[in-house]
Amino acid sequence: MKVIICGAGQVGWQIARHLSGENNDVTVVDNNPELVRRATDTLDVQGIAGFASYPDVLDRAGARDADMVIAATYSDEVNMVTCQVAHSVFSVPRKIARLRSQSYLNVVYSDLYRRDHLPIDVVISPELEVAEAALKRLSAPRAFDTEMFLDGKVQMLGLLLEEDCPVLNTPLRQLTDLFSTLRAVVVGVRRGGSLFAPEPGDQLFAGDEIYVFTVVEDVGRTMEVFGKTQGKQERTIIIGGGNVGLMVAQRLESRARKMRSKMIERDRATAEKAAEALERTIVLNGDGLDAALLVEAGVERADAILAVTDDDKTNMLASVRAKSNGCPLAIALINDPTLAPLMSPLGIDAFINPRATTVSSILRHIRHGRVRGVYSVGDAEAEIIEAEVLSTSPIAGQQVRDIDFPEGVLIGAIMKRDEVIKPTGGTRINEGDVIAMFCMAADVPEVERLLQVSIDFF
Repeated sequence: MKVIICGAGQVGWQIARHLSGENNDVTVVDNNPELVRRATDTLDVQGIAGFASYPDVLDRAGARDADMVIAATYSDEVNMVTCQVAHSVFSVPRKIARLRSQSYLNVVYSDLYRRDHLPIDVVISPELEVAEAALKRLSAPRAFDTEMFLDGKVQMLGLLLEEDCPVLNTPLRQLTDLFSTLRAVVVGVRRGGSLFAPEPGDQLFAGDEIYVFTVVEDVGRTMEVFGKTQGKQERTIIIGGGNVGLMVAQRLESRARKMRSKMIERDRATAEKAAEALERTIVLNGDGLDAALLVEAGVERADAILAVTDDDKTNMLASVRAKSNGCPLAIALINDPTLAPLMSPLGIDAFINPRATTVSSILRHIRHGRVRGVYSVGDAEAEIIEAEVLSTSPIAGQQVRDIDFPEGVLIGAIMKRDEVIKPTGGTRINEGDVIAMFCMAADVPEVERLLQVSIDFF
């Protein structure tokens, strides 16, 4: 597949890293020559320095025979014009654009993206993705990572195992015997900084970070098995009243189970705008790092604090201060991925990386076959792929034990019709089944081959 990626920032670079590692023909375009040089020096990609929306630049990038254009520059307008030029001048079949402005995302104006108007096939909103990620973190407060799969029936949980975990030093195969009715599968383990797909004989140790698939009804029991207790989330403090904070507060207000939320926003105009848009959330105008203001917001009684300003340091320090005042759960929005190793030493329970969530969203629309969802794990070290099995797939009709999966691949859950089952070696995968798999990055091309459909399906 020939792909042009417009924008060589963190998102563009990560997408290029994924696709070039899978033997795709990738060209990166950016008006910053240094970013282009970084991409060409570190990745197996071609680079063009110039404005992505200029027809001659796209032409030099190979748009005449490109299969896809991904517009992920810092400008919404450049991304939109790039897709228009790619369609009108070069007839590129598929166009994906990252758009930040909420005005462009209003459903009232959804007709804007029809092929006879502004031909963008997929619109990705980083802020919407981040808000969704924050809500998922709140739904599993003791997990450092979480995502929903198989129509919301299966949840992936990232859990840090501590000394009090009941199943330490127990081979994974024995977990099935000990908890025969528990529909949970450990698919990934990070130990000593290295991520791997575990084998049945592997044991779990204190300090391990595990990724486990579990049916939603079994989440509470799964958490208990791995030494985690689930507390109720009834009071939340949101630091930051921008687009992300506002979206989170609105979603919390719309939930059937009502939550009492308070918001702290430093900018007065932004605070007033948020107060007008919200019905039950109390909005306080002030600095989220102000200890007196946190006390006024009731931080010692809060179940969680969610720091989502546009400043990483503010988010980190507000989280630390809230934890020191007795708040049991702190979630921070962190744009700089190099700050991630500081989260655990600082006592911050979970963090959200906007670039990682955006990369996952874009990958969902790139994968071959009937891929329904993709979630990027860690620093693009692995992916969780959800896909429908078609009759032309090499795995259709085979039992799990007979499929030649790479060592870095594990099936976490299978949905047959509307029923989710825990996979075993004797489980037969049939046409129409939907499977969720953990795949190390190096094994993604082979997984795509196993999921690949015939040309008739394109």
